[in-house]
Amino acid sequence: MATANDLRRGMAINYNGDVCVVLDSQHRTPGNLRAFVQATLRSIRSGRSSDVRFSSTERIDVVPMMTRKMEFSYKDGEDYVFSDPETYETVTLSPELIGDAKNYLVENGPVTVTFVEEKAVSVELPSSVVLTVADAPEGIRGDSANNVQKAITLETGITIQAPLFIKSGEKIKVDTRTGKYMERA
Repeated sequence: MATANDLRRGMAINYNGDVCVVLDSQHRTPGNLRAFVQATLRSIRSGRSSDVRFSSTERIDVVPMMTRKMEFSYKDGEDYVFSDPETYETVTLSPELIGDAKNYLVENGPVTVTFVEEKAVSVELPSSVVLTVADAPEGIRGDSANNVQKAITLETGITIQAPLFIKSGEKIKVDTRTGKYMERA
């Protein structure tokens, strides 16, 4: 059995009879007080997040997790449908679970889905994705004195800053962690 010091982001634990995913954890030692671990947990059943304080030596019950490589298939109303490329099994996930990842999902795009007790709890994108530029205004002649950027719209609807030479219809590589332009693809 693990202790609270072993808590890491992304782990699943059994807390108060409910399975929770650790969103964030910090080990703190304030002044002359005993050390403790401050964690943010999200309940799988209700979806609510809460801040919890554990004694650093407190025992926690870790729940096994399973990750699967999947591909984004399509959007069904508000929900997102993913399929396993080997078994063709599909999983439908809510927009709350997808979060900001929706800005980088393209058809057949690879993702890693984490399951706890056969229920999807998180979606992880690759570090970069290739997207098509939907709309890019023309650069103004003479605007190239410094590293000048312009706002472009990508196929998923997200707007990012890119260099002046990028045109509509081109494919570019975007960093999914920062949302910034990387290079032409």
